[in-house]
Amino acid sequence: MTYNPSQTYAPASYNGPLPKRRNIFAVWLGLPLITLGIYNLVWYYKINNETRINPASDVNPVVSLIAVTFGAWILVPPFVSIYRTGQRIAGAQQAAGLPPTCNPVLGLVLIFVFGTFPLYYQSEMNKIASR
Repeated sequence: MTYNPSQTYAPASYNGPLPKRRNIFAVWLGLPLITLGIYNLVWYYKINNETRINPASDVNPVVSLIAVTFGAWILVPPFVSIYRTGQRIAGAQQAAGLPPTCNPVLGLVLIFVFGTFPLYYQSEMNKIASR
């Protein structure tokens, strides 16, 4: 038996709109500076909403947003939400017929590296938009 990657990641039946392609540096640094951080919240809501291309995803983008804002008082919810967002991005990649390359653990680590997880997650979402 031979390995055939096209069978492993066959395109799903989803034919709806793809996620929006965004400039990764604008998402990470430019727009958050201009809007005093508000764009980060808007972006986080949008990418969680865009991961709905995966039919198996049961994400509620509002709950994800609340976890990273008000959940920060408890400390744990933002990390759980960011990790699960990475999982949802990987699932969306697979639903779009791509190999799931998004690593949620790397997303968590990048929180502590100048807050670069938006740069990484948006670059992974751009792969779906480019397909």
